[in-house]
Amino acid sequence: MPHTQRPGVPPQSRGGYGQGPGGDGSYDSGYSPGQVYGGRQGDPQGGAGGYDGGDGGYGPGGRPRPNWKRRITVGLVTLLAVLLVWSVATYFWADSKLKREVDLSKVEDRPDSGEGTNYLIVGSDSREGLSDEEKKKLHTGSAEGKRTDSMMILHVGDNGNTMVSLPRDSWVTIPDFTGSESGKHYESPGPNKLNAAYSQDGPQLLVRTVEHNTGLKIDHYAEIGFGGFAKIVDSIGGVELDIPRDIKDKNSGADFEKGKQTLNGEQALAFVRNRYEAGSDLERTKNQQKFLSALASQTATPSTVLNPFKLYPTMGAGLDTLIVDKDMSLWNLASMFWAMKGITGGDGTSMNMPIAGSAPAGSLKWDMPKVKELVSQLNADEKVTVKGD
Repeated sequence: MPHTQRPGVPPQSRGGYGQGPGGDGSYDSGYSPGQVYGGRQGDPQGGAGGYDGGDGGYGPGGRPRPNWKRRITVGLVTLLAVLLVWSVATYFWADSKLKREVDLSKVEDRPDSGEGTNYLIVGSDSREGLSDEEKKKLHTGSAEGKRTDSMMILHVGDNGNTMVSLPRDSWVTIPDFTGSESGKHYESPGPNKLNAAYSQDGPQLLVRTVEHNTGLKIDHYAEIGFGGFAKIVDSIGGVELDIPRDIKDKNSGADFEKGKQTLNGEQALAFVRNRYEAGSDLERTKNQQKFLSALASQTATPSTVLNPFKLYPTMGAGLDTLIVDKDMSLWNLASMFWAMKGITGGDGTSMNMPIAGSAPAGSLKWDMPKVKELVSQLNADEKVTVKGD
């Protein structure tokens, strides 16, 4: 019996196998292409047969949405890597510039070490590297060799830092010593001004003389000359200082009016070297402490440390002319600098070595009972209660 089709029934409404909408004999499920349970028309994820409750990581127009968490993570890791590389490169660059020329291991008859770290900081009148024009501009003169223009002991400890100025006219005993260059033994030349020790045999004899007269062991030595001092000040754009009075001194070139002002390198050098107008070496050491503390405070700031265009010129200006001992590390140098900055902020004590009166040749005699008490407190890393002049 021939097969017949019931009239009025469209082919796509009949179940089972038969002709599909395209007449190709395929099975028609009754759903449009790409549509599954829970899926959405045109959803690429829905057509895969899985259920995705969101947008499948795609934004408008079918573009993938940005993964901000990943981008931020990658950015932070990249930034940290750059900072690490920059820090390491800066460290080795700065370390290579240090002039480690002073061998403290050759200093004889050294006292025992105490608590904390003691630095001997020396400003010399070295004119090394200065042209005749610069010498004239900075009022340095043209004397051969070099002498100490300022000396300070900086004690860095857990109970506050202490800066003690040593007047260069201090009347002390220069002990016997072995020449740093000749290797010969020399008998004690006897009492003399403190700066004579440096003139006779440089840093090593100066350290030996300070240790011999105080009983305080010097752990590190740092020295900077006229040219380096002026360049550091200029590299940070000058140092703001409150000048206590009108000052005019033709010998140092100092010419200031009372009040706050920003000193450039030339002016700063004139201020710290001013001696004749100041009236005494003690007054001059107070000015030196005041300026060095201000210099440290205004240099060790985020605007300098985090700005390579200021950091590198500042470090370069100082390190190129800085002479230190052979065991001085950059960490020690940074500790010294931050301690000076801390003293400016009131975290510590700034004083002169206690003085008992005058001595021969216009020199100054130390108050030895007070000196011994001061050294005892420093060695024990106690809070300093001794008062200086």
